[in-house]
Amino acid sequence: MNKEYQAWLSQIKIKVQQAQLRAAKNFNIVLIELYWELGREIVARQKDFKWGDNFLQQLAIDLKLSFPQINGFSRRNLYTIRQWYLFFSKQFEFVPQAVAQLPWSYQRLLISKVKEIDIAIIYANYTHKNGWSRDTLEVNINRSYHLKLGKADNNFKVTLPKPQSDLAIENIKDPYHFDFLGLEDDAQEREIEKALTQRITDFMLELGKGFAFVGRQYKLEINEADYFLDLLFYHLHLRCYVVIELKAGKFKPEYAGKLNFYLSAVDSQLKHPTDKESIGIILCRMKDKIEVEYTS
Repeated sequence: MNKEYQAWLSQIKIKVQQAQLRAAKNFNIVLIELYWELGREIVARQKDFKWGDNFLQQLAIDLKLSFPQINGFSRRNLYTIRQWYLFFSKQFEFVPQAVAQLPWSYQRLLISKVKEIDIAIIYANYTHKNGWSRDTLEVNINRSYHLKLGKADNNFKVTLPKPQSDLAIENIKDPYHFDFLGLEDDAQEREIEKALTQRITDFMLELGKGFAFVGRQYKLEINEADYFLDLLFYHLHLRCYVVIELKAGKFKPEYAGKLNFYLSAVDSQLKHPTDKESIGIILCRMKDKIEVEYTS
């Protein structure tokens, strides 16, 4: 390849990355605006009809029946949407621009860690301006970063984060985005998962006796962030949970690291004192075969 082609290819890659960011940014705004409207509706009906918080459970059930692929309508998330709306609506009629540009996991962090709206807006602005990851945002909140800034500056120039920024990466890969659109990181992995759960009885017989199906896309909350296990089983004879992760490609070492992270979470949140340590299985679908990796 000559230098002219390489230079042109680099330009194309940048354009693709910028298009990805614009799409993620625009979708995120639409999703956050939907949550704002939903929060406003929930608060209004609680006020007008004197509904208590218990109706959120029924709403979660009904929305789940209508949109089974969307985990963002759980009772817990609906309650968070309500609290988030109540927090910002004290000062704003519409969702603030700086806030609308952040993924939902960042929003939850803001309202759980920051008690004043003006300070939350400062952190939202600086997060977007500097492309902070969620972890970086949390560290800066814990360190009272806003006190080092002097008088709050609310006239930041709003720019699109660089493709390499942590915020850009997290925005593109935000699970609520894929969840809401009915997509996954890899559509092939969702198809494998769907096929397995549609024939769950046959699949469990293939695994062997003793497997009890717990759930698909089973949600765990770890450090105030949501993670979803592809498939979760409990083995009646081994007396332990079994986590299965599905990958549409060749095995990569980082898959094992992520699975071990999930296993630690399952052991800390779900495992009974009499249960044994959880087991993890990675199913990697190659072109002509299934590759299996185990961890525990």
